[in-house]
Amino acid sequence: MTSAHPGDRTSPIKVLFDTDPGVDDAMALLFLHRHPAIELMGITTVHGNARTDTTTRNALYLGEHFGLETPIARGAAEPLVMPKSPPPTFVHGDDGLGNVGLTFEPTRRPDPRPAYRLIIDTVRRHPGEITLIAVGPLTNLALALKEAPEIAPLVKEVVVMGGAFGVGGQGGNITPVAEANIHGDPHAADLVFTAAWPVTVVGLDVTHRVLMTDADFRRLRELGGEDGDFMWSISRHYVDFYSEREAIDGCYVHDSSAVAYVLDPSLFEVRQGPVRAVGDGLAMGQTIQRPDDRDFPPTAWDGLPSQRVCVDVDGPRLMRLFMDTFIAPGRAEDA
Repeated sequence: MTSAHPGDRTSPIKVLFDTDPGVDDAMALLFLHRHPAIELMGITTVHGNARTDTTTRNALYLGEHFGLETPIARGAAEPLVMPKSPPPTFVHGDDGLGNVGLTFEPTRRPDPRPAYRLIIDTVRRHPGEITLIAVGPLTNLALALKEAPEIAPLVKEVVVMGGAFGVGGQGGNITPVAEANIHGDPHAADLVFTAAWPVTVVGLDVTHRVLMTDADFRRLRELGGEDGDFMWSISRHYVDFYSEREAIDGCYVHDSSAVAYVLDPSLFEVRQGPVRAVGDGLAMGQTIQRPDDRDFPPTAWDGLPSQRVCVDVDGPRLMRLFMDTFIAPGRAEDA
């Protein structure tokens, strides 16, 4: 994990955020909004942590509440092939935002374009500049590829929060081998991983090594202003879930780890090789990489693009990046 210097950039990173808010999605969205190196070009919603009507309402609420001046487009309500599974209300609450209740009903309307069309239009308008950060099921990205496959080489990078590759024995969180975002639409994931654009997968192999403690949330509440107080409120249901299921004092940092990769790739160690997602059967949703430095007989990975899979992370440094984005140095020194 050699040092890169994200502060040396002369222009902001143009990001289109594909999301299913979701408590950790909301935190990642605020991370993107607050960090000066990011220019948020659009938000697309998808089924996942809640149904698409709810994730879209949540995105519109977050956009209005925090003054996000960017288009927000409603995305896919169902996976490409299979039926939608019930949303995990036991993780994110019935409203997708920790059951805290919205402080107002959003008056903002979604962009008239469907999500996949916003992706296509944004990429075509800014060729070679757009980083797609996808932190839910990958249905919208797959639909964009199906509609306009020629956009793939125009995308700067795709960063996916999803998957579990067995690094250090790490398994899935929805089945023994499958992570929830990929399991939510494995056929879409396989299309995205095998397309001719550069993909980096930030999976459970690294996100389970980044812990945001309850003390971190308290510090955000005390020193992070309105955003910090908001994250404290929506995290209570989410942290309770992790406390009961994983016996940890806080929660794992999933979606914000994908944002951190875009801001500073030197936080991570990556492994190169083609990636596939299993579409059905007992291992549905499993993500498997054929490492470039291994020889095998002919396989279903042959001839596919070599993609990056994150296999290690500097968790403490990632958390410093996250916290410093919300807490001004002077306030942190006073704490």
